[in-house]
Amino acid sequence: MMFDAYLRRWGLRADGDAIVTRSSCLLPVIWRGAPAMLKVAVEAEEKAGAALMAWWDGNGAARVLALEGEALLMERAQCRRSLVEMSRTGRDDEATRIICDVLGRLHAPRTRPPPPLVALDDWFRDLEPAAAAHGGVLATCAATAAALLASQQDKVVLHGDIHHGNILDFGDRGWLAIDPKRLYGERGFDYANLFCNPDAEIATSPAHFLRRLQLVASVASLDPLRLLQWVLAWSGLSAAWFLAHRQSPEPSLGVARMAAARLEHLGRLRMAGTPT
Repeated sequence: MMFDAYLRRWGLRADGDAIVTRSSCLLPVIWRGAPAMLKVAVEAEEKAGAALMAWWDGNGAARVLALEGEALLMERAQCRRSLVEMSRTGRDDEATRIICDVLGRLHAPRTRPPPPLVALDDWFRDLEPAAAAHGGVLATCAATAAALLASQQDKVVLHGDIHHGNILDFGDRGWLAIDPKRLYGERGFDYANLFCNPDAEIATSPAHFLRRLQLVASVASLDPLRLLQWVLAWSGLSAAWFLAHRQSPEPSLGVARMAAARLEHLGRLRMAGTPT
């Protein structure tokens, strides 16, 4: 069994059934009397993400208890509160504020240099071919992404995959992130994915979309127009990945259309001299 060597080495006791995903295998365990999660990476990207988790040192992310090769041992969330359920039960503003708070802690400067990171330019490499093949709003997404990537500002270490399911309630330790993609680039990018989550109904709701734009820009001190552009760019990239895996690109394309329409509306207001 792939977990056995680490169970012995770190003095762990299994505390539940294994969970197998596309990129890793996980096992709930007990470590020194406390609940923990043993994660063995199957893909190189997951291994690199574990190094970033260790670099964050428990500030905004789950604390790493041990790290060796493909294996990561981290604290385990025990609380039942969920940002997904919060958003679905009329508390989307609260969930959005929590996400912004976690990202603020992750983006805070550290004294130690980070592990190797992936530039945002590389992360977006699949968008342009998808736009060329499918056109439509994807072409607008690709053009917007190119402009953003060529003019990045306020660069930080990025999580890269922040959504409602990747921030968990750790009780006294607060809400903390898991499963980073270890990117580097403009911090506004990290807020864009929350607009495509936690489900299609909420993500494609115009009311939720506009409220989130206002709230995130205010709480995270982001330029509303540039945030909207990052949402457009990211939703296009998300749709491109779905298309590459022969899956439906909705609701990502729905979010992209709302972002494009809003940008066009704001552009007309500015041309008319109307405050936006």
